[in-house]
Amino acid sequence: MTTPHAGSRDRAVPARAVLSKVPQVTAVFWVVKILTTGMGETTSDYLARVLGPVPAVGSAGLLLAAALFAQARTRRYVPAVYWAAVVMVSVFGTMAADVAHVALGVPYAASAGAFAVVLALVFALWRLSAGTLAVETVAGGKREVFYWCAVMASFALGTAVGDLTAATLGWGYLPSGLLFAALITLPALAHRLVGLGPVLTFWWAYVLTRPLGACFADWAGVSRDRGGLDLGTGPVSLVLAVIIVAAVAWLGATERRRRAASTPHTP
Repeated sequence: MTTPHAGSRDRAVPARAVLSKVPQVTAVFWVVKILTTGMGETTSDYLARVLGPVPAVGSAGLLLAAALFAQARTRRYVPAVYWAAVVMVSVFGTMAADVAHVALGVPYAASAGAFAVVLALVFALWRLSAGTLAVETVAGGKREVFYWCAVMASFALGTAVGDLTAATLGWGYLPSGLLFAALITLPALAHRLVGLGPVLTFWWAYVLTRPLGACFADWAGVSRDRGGLDLGTGPVSLVLAVIIVAAVAWLGATERRRRAASTPHTP
């Protein structure tokens, strides 16, 4: 699914008006984003089982901090650095939602509501601070901080919503995945048919990528008695990681060609 850049009509910010540190929102963007959400789900489950919940959360938190630090140090969009940060947000965001439910006993419905409030608060503060939520203007500073806070909150919200339908409501992973696959088409339709704003439709779709990818990854990885294919969370994580690495390598090559073509050549 391809949606317009978030904020392309927000305060009339022209596309790529600044040297953005996030990718352009294309069909490839959405595909890689969904792959990272699936990998985050199964990797989180695998690490929690192998390392134990506390070491897994601690390790993921450290890797997330390192990935975000590397992203903050860049001066432009670097596919390998950006998507490494997204993967770690996915892994840690999954753990955050799972810890709230398993360790603290917070129902998924309650955590979903709480994460929705957090996300709305991030959006409100971001808009007040920057005057726009346009992702193409994320070039560092406060805008980048708000962007990654929104990304983390959206991942946690999507995780809670996916687990709510698949586990709490008992719909199962495959039916839930199919449901979110249908729902994620609605933002693009709402934008094109009724003119719903691009900021809302972008983040609406962004949140839905999390339960969409996670439900299908869980369906592939969990045991048959839980409604899955029993391929194992480790193997599923590995396969998704290989596909993501290949996709990001292709994006990196594409980005280098684009910059080379736009660089003036001196005779």
